[in-house]
Amino acid sequence: MLIQKDHPLRQQLHEEVHARPFVATSAPEAISHIAMFCGEDTAAADQAHLYDLCDRFGITPPTGGNFFHADFGPFSLRWERHTEFCTYTFHQQAPEAVPFQTLAVDRVPEDWINSLPGQCLVAIHVALQKSQAEALVNRQLASLLGGGEVIGSIMSSGAKVWTTFQLCDDGFSRIIVEDAELSPFQLGRLVQRLLEVETYRMMSLLALPLAQDTARDIAHTHKELRDIIRTVSKVADVTGERKLLIRLSELATHVAQLNSKTDYRFSATHAYYALVQSRLQELREERIDGLQTLTEFMDRRLTPAYKTCQSVEDRKSRLSNRITSTSDLLRTGVDISLEEQNHALLASMNRRALLQLRLQQTVEGLSVAAISYYLVGLIGYGLDALHTPWPDINTVVIKGISVPVVVLLVWMATRAVKNKVAAADAPKT
Repeated sequence: MLIQKDHPLRQQLHEEVHARPFVATSAPEAISHIAMFCGEDTAAADQAHLYDLCDRFGITPPTGGNFFHADFGPFSLRWERHTEFCTYTFHQQAPEAVPFQTLAVDRVPEDWINSLPGQCLVAIHVALQKSQAEALVNRQLASLLGGGEVIGSIMSSGAKVWTTFQLCDDGFSRIIVEDAELSPFQLGRLVQRLLEVETYRMMSLLALPLAQDTARDIAHTHKELRDIIRTVSKVADVTGERKLLIRLSELATHVAQLNSKTDYRFSATHAYYALVQSRLQELREERIDGLQTLTEFMDRRLTPAYKTCQSVEDRKSRLSNRITSTSDLLRTGVDISLEEQNHALLASMNRRALLQLRLQQTVEGLSVAAISYYLVGLIGYGLDALHTPWPDINTVVIKGISVPVVVLLVWMATRAVKNKVAAADAPKT
């Protein structure tokens, strides 16, 4: 029975586990591995360069994807495109002779190698040899591998591996792998894991110089933050607190810029370091007497660098939290100061309102008296006019009686106007 409704990504996700198969390899063989750091936006340039090589040798180029393997005649190529880097692994059958006398990369056009997009981060020559342990020991492994301390171990498959992690005069490091009658796919898987250990090791170390620079920057920022914290208790006014807040905001902006600058690189380092550890575990090494294993070497050299990056990331996080806490504390102080100022301002406004009310009441009383005075005067003028035709009218008594009446009427009229204005200004519910 055929299932009719597949998820649109089912085929793509299913094929992902087969996306980068191991290349079958057999000893004796020379392998040259190059990893170019090219960033995330150069996929088109990487593929175009690969197409150029295919055109030169008449090979059908890939139609897409991030993996390609083909036999070019003088050599075979395994090409992979990763998020930040591209790897080119060249294979060539080599005679059973002194390791590294035959180099696979020598069969590749030199101008094409020199124009690889990006910057070279990893370059390794691998010499696959058939089982001849005693002969290899007698050939002075350190000299063959470019000098330095020899690192070596027996893999779970029985194969033996030696390297020094040193760069030779040609810019390549060297690895010798002694076959133990492995199948081509077993040997190819072993070689691929060894190459990935070194590639991911270098990718994880990209964050180390950045971490060292960031550590110095963090130390300087910590010092400035301590100065601000010591100053907080000495500030006695809002203006000083605001100036400190501005300095804290500048520090917070600086730390945010540090985060933007380092977060991606540190996150990538965590991922690459985990891949190194995973590949080392898959090797399941056994010790060769007198030699460090690859895992021991990585623990002594790579892990401290990784811990440095991790420590700087933690310090950066703690610095950001301290700046936030100090800003919150300082803002609380500013808010309290502003509340005290607002309280004092409200009290001052209340006093002014009370004084204004008393002044208004005084003016109101004076207004009643003044208006009453003028009205009584007008009444007096009218009574004086009536005195001529009616001399018996006592104008003085009438004026005296009119005074309280006029004052009462004026007071009532003033109150009515005042109440009307107050009612008009009152908020409507």
